[in-house]
Amino acid sequence: MSKRNPITKGNICFLTCTVTDWVDVFTRPIYKHVITNSLNYCQKNKGLNIHAWCLMSNHLHMIASAEEDKCLSDILRDFKKYTSKEIVKAIHENPESRREWILDRFQFKAKYMKHVDFKFWQEGNEAKEIHTEQFLLQKIDYMHNNPVVAEIVDEAMNYKYSSACDYAGEKGLVDVVLV
Repeated sequence: MSKRNPITKGNICFLTCTVTDWVDVFTRPIYKHVITNSLNYCQKNKGLNIHAWCLMSNHLHMIASAEEDKCLSDILRDFKKYTSKEIVKAIHENPESRREWILDRFQFKAKYMKHVDFKFWQEGNEAKEIHTEQFLLQKIDYMHNNPVVAEIVDEAMNYKYSSACDYAGEKGLVDVVLV
């Protein structure tokens, strides 16, 4: 759990998980699918509730909570540990023009860490607890419009790697508990 932005058990939080050095890893579907598959796994097996989400090229935004008997910090720790290993493995195993450079960045950041060869995620989750409907709606709007502002899509609901389509009445890649 981050000491700067602790997560209180039972609260809904706006979270940002950022790739080390803001490396644009999520430009290839194979790496994006590691994230979506892992989010779905955490929902089915670890008690994660995702209320909104958006995966950008170098970070993941979520509005999430944990089931009553679970701890969101623990779920996020496990999610980041697993996805870190899987994405580094995928970078090693698949054609990637920036393979050497990416792995060098992650290896350099892990240089002084015990039992870690590559540091994929930055420390912390930039957790902001949600206490008002206004803050919740502001963050959902911000997340869903991120791909529009980045000129990836013209309309938020057309971005495959977010919950914007769920809020527009369609089914997305990750199960969402609408708020």
